[in-house]
Amino acid sequence: MALLSADHLGALLAIALLGAGLLVVARARPGRWLVPASRAIAVVVLAAYVTDHAVAASREIWTVRLYLPLHLSDAATLVAVCALWTARPALVELTYFWGLTGSLQATLTPDLGHDFPDVLYLTYFVTHGGVVLAALLLVAGRGIVPRRGAAARALAATVALAAAAAVGCLATGGNYMFLRRKPPDSLLDLLGPWPVYIAGAGLLAAAMFALLAVPFRGRDRRT
Repeated sequence: MALLSADHLGALLAIALLGAGLLVVARARPGRWLVPASRAIAVVVLAAYVTDHAVAASREIWTVRLYLPLHLSDAATLVAVCALWTARPALVELTYFWGLTGSLQATLTPDLGHDFPDVLYLTYFVTHGGVVLAALLLVAGRGIVPRRGAAARALAATVALAAAAAVGCLATGGNYMFLRRKPPDSLLDLLGPWPVYIAGAGLLAAAMFALLAVPFRGRDRRT
């Protein structure tokens, strides 16, 4: 799929409209309904994730080089599903920081070879866009805000995931977390050649996490 094509822009518009609508309704009418609503979104996102793997297997393109959950966006999808279902603060924090960095970038610069209405196009944007929606709903809509030190904990989790991805790359020959090479048309293009861009991505993640934590300094998590 071409960057900023009609299919790409249509997906971005749908995610933006859904996100805005969720926030408006959640803020205007807070209440117990947000719990089943969050869990419904979790079911949809998880179903899309499972469908993505099932379709890849049916098309004989599923391999351990590509489909282990060692990309940041894959890990964020699974964490977001758990966060939407349980509303546990640690999971919400990871969803917030990973969703508004890695998953958001994946929707803006998708590494996707399928166009609408291919099912893999749909599962890609439901999973990646779903994490962005989860981050907005849980934090801005339900008020489960990151606690003190959340950005540092999220960065530590990201480093741990990168270490696991590095092992996965060595074991499978894959390119998890793009540690071997950059995807086309991504933010990593601005960070230099391999392996310089890996260190640059780490510094950028630290800066973005710190920036995302700014609105919540001095605030306690609402129950």
